[in-house]
Amino acid sequence: MHIAPFDNQNMPIVDIDDPTVPLNYFNIVKMKKGESFHYQVPGFETGIVPATGSVDISVEGVSFAAIGKRGVDVWDGEPEGVYIPSGASVTITCVSDTTETFIAGARYDKVLDPFEVRAADIDMVQYGSDDTKTHRKIKHILGTKYNGRVGRLLVSELFTVGQGGWSGFPSHKHDTDRLPLETRHDETYNFRFRPDYGSGLQMLQREDGKPGDAYHIVNGSTICLDHGYHPCCVLPGYEMYYFTILAGLSQRSLVQYFQPSHAAQLETIPGIKDMIAKFK
Repeated sequence: MHIAPFDNQNMPIVDIDDPTVPLNYFNIVKMKKGESFHYQVPGFETGIVPATGSVDISVEGVSFAAIGKRGVDVWDGEPEGVYIPSGASVTITCVSDTTETFIAGARYDKVLDPFEVRAADIDMVQYGSDDTKTHRKIKHILGTKYNGRVGRLLVSELFTVGQGGWSGFPSHKHDTDRLPLETRHDETYNFRFRPDYGSGLQMLQREDGKPGDAYHIVNGSTICLDHGYHPCCVLPGYEMYYFTILAGLSQRSLVQYFQPSHAAQLETIPGIKDMIAKFK
């Protein structure tokens, strides 16, 4: 499902019990200096990541100061964030001139401890190549290094490297719990482009060998993925970023199932097996 950019007025873009991705929660909060935003999502753990600007965060009496150091866009510095326990009461306060802050969530009932993730803590992997048109960089904010400290939520930022190319290829899916082959993880993306008038394409093929759907994605587009194979691409001459929320049904570690007709491409893309390991 494609959700075109709109002014959500700090209300959830993907709310609890969403019919497409019921395991996900997603909000974008925009504030000016000194403004605060309060939220509480029963039954969901969340991660707060400023796309731009800097915020103070208070969660059940625990405070985290000056989270986020980026300027004008998501390319302007490294991400930072805070993990929020399931159902916790949270207040976010803007301490920069402005902020655009992402809130990512996953359905999870157990209550863990909050913690901050600073730029130095980011787990980064770069793979692919210009020759294969698959060159990209992934910055894991709530990644594998926090296994045991996070319930079912995985939060990352993905960047195409260079000008144009494909991401999420070889085509893969993760819509069914059938270990060891695959896990059920609902997924939500929010896209940005540089320059911001760039655009791309999100493909969604429900069944190998059968025609699928395609969505024209622009700056600010949100994509919700319930099932199917889902590569995406960016027009030549532009860079693409997407904020990624993954929520597991029965476990946090993601096991991707690669589309049989394209699985052989795993042997042609440099570093892709290291990328796969980082989601486990």
